[in-house]
Amino acid sequence: MNIGDIPLFSMLRSRLGYLSDRQNVIAENIANANTPGFVARDVAPFTFESQLRGQAGGLGMMQPAQTQAGHMAAAPRRASAQTHAKPRKTGDSEVTLNGNAVVLEDQMIKMTETRMQYDAAIGFYQKSMALLRMAARAPGR
Repeated sequence: MNIGDIPLFSMLRSRLGYLSDRQNVIAENIANANTPGFVARDVAPFTFESQLRGQAGGLGMMQPAQTQAGHMAAAPRRASAQTHAKPRKTGDSEVTLNGNAVVLEDQMIKMTETRMQYDAAIGFYQKSMALLRMAARAPGR
């Protein structure tokens, strides 16, 4: 069994990919803090619901079974097109005389938040792997 087939691990992989993309965008913002006319960018937020909808054949595509004629039929759902993170422009409050709109303090806060979220996701991944290893062990070991 491939670990990527387990929805939990697939979602964690998507989350870690999103956080990595966001870290790269924030690093670009910081690197261009003195570039004239540069506007800070950010990545569209990662939401649990969008990831569930985006799972091809996964949890997002599940429909309740109509086991009896009196049950209501489920409405069809559309799969989300958001599979890759795309940078988006943000409206920061400060713009310098040369047109640069990067606020280093805001970028550092975003970088710290992203790092904390990444550490939390890695910790959750490690705990989930430990649970799988424990479940796979023979009893009494």
